[in-house]
Amino acid sequence: MRLSEYFLPILKESPAEADTVSHRLMLRGGFIRQAAAGIYSWLPLGLRVLKKIEAILRDEQEKAGAIEMLMPTLQPAELWKRSGRYDGYGEEMLRIADRQNRELLYGPTNEEMATEIAASALRSYRDAGKILFHIQWKFRDEIRPRFGVMRGREFLMQDGYSFDADEAAAKRSYEKMFVCYLRSFARMGLKPIPIAAETGPIGGDLSHEFVILAKSGESEIFCDRRILSLKASAVGGYKSDLSEEVSRWTSFYAAESARHDPKRFDDEVAQENRLAARGVEIGHIFFFGDKYAKALRASFTDRDGKERFFQSGSYGIGVSRLPGAIIEASHDEHGIVWPKPVAPFAVGLLNLNAQDKKCAALCDQLYAEMREKDVDVLYDDSDERAGAKFSTMDLIGTPTQLIVGPRDAKDSRAEIKDRATGERRVLSAEDALRALCEADRARP
Repeated sequence: MRLSEYFLPILKESPAEADTVSHRLMLRGGFIRQAAAGIYSWLPLGLRVLKKIEAILRDEQEKAGAIEMLMPTLQPAELWKRSGRYDGYGEEMLRIADRQNRELLYGPTNEEMATEIAASALRSYRDAGKILFHIQWKFRDEIRPRFGVMRGREFLMQDGYSFDADEAAAKRSYEKMFVCYLRSFARMGLKPIPIAAETGPIGGDLSHEFVILAKSGESEIFCDRRILSLKASAVGGYKSDLSEEVSRWTSFYAAESARHDPKRFDDEVAQENRLAARGVEIGHIFFFGDKYAKALRASFTDRDGKERFFQSGSYGIGVSRLPGAIIEASHDEHGIVWPKPVAPFAVGLLNLNAQDKKCAALCDQLYAEMREKDVDVLYDDSDERAGAKFSTMDLIGTPTQLIVGPRDAKDSRAEIKDRATGERRVLSAEDALRALCEADRARP
């Protein structure tokens, strides 16, 4: 994409309403614009990030055996009354009446609807063992929306729901999604920490949330720092027994402040491994047995012809929350430092002098060849000063910059800059193109 033809409304000043680094950088970098309190428009650059996160999640969900569907944003209130959550959910739920005065709600989550769908279609023990997921917008009317997209009222979520014949099978589905989330976050360049968590309004007796460490995190985390050395990217595939893998990740002490046990922390964790830091939640999984199945009569016939209720869990990742969380964990004084797999563009091509014919010709050639090889490239072909171009690319976090100035263009050379490390190297245009294409193919 040529920057001269793209929609990228950069702000020179930090907006006064931005209360976190990620909020400030997403507004300044032209990723989002606020429509109302806690509600945002995703501009082209931000939408590209969302789509790349979605693609990773879809790929890992499908590898884990989950099946994608799409449920509506509006749900009948009657379902939630049957489950007993309609009145108890509180004012965060946006309740609506249509012109026939039928009660609806803008879904904050989908346990009821997913269970109703399962109840209508899964009738035998042979049908059990299904995990359904979708990626859909949700709404929770937060009393104080803040932190930009990390605590908004409208948000995009990947949420999944499992339906198994017995508790043992349901726990295997839970473990499968536990591993799926580890692998998904690793592919986004994150270091997830799983923490035993409260079940809250979802219910059940088993829950883990996944957090990443960030200075501006919303909660305080106490953990054994050795958990950060575990490689989520090395977690194997989705074999039938994943309990050993889950045990490895949950064997280290990790707790949010509300569940922190100082004595246990001191007893179990050597002084040099004790870590207290701020954390941002990026995912949450729950096992709640037959809670919703009983309420909504989601039953099946077992091998002996007896009626039984499905054992279920739910699994959620805030897709629109993740860009903010990633930025909180990965930025510097110049702007965003995107991990390559989720960056809006993999390469930023900078023509330092658009009026120089050799410079323009070499940049046009490199741009055409990268496009032909399907490299995600943003080509700054504008008449801006070189300093402004560097600032823009650093602000929006393009992982690799390919820089062409008049002096190098005379010798058909280009400079490659790594955004994360600042490392620079000058190569022939041919070698630079080869290196960028190889790096793009190697992305996880």
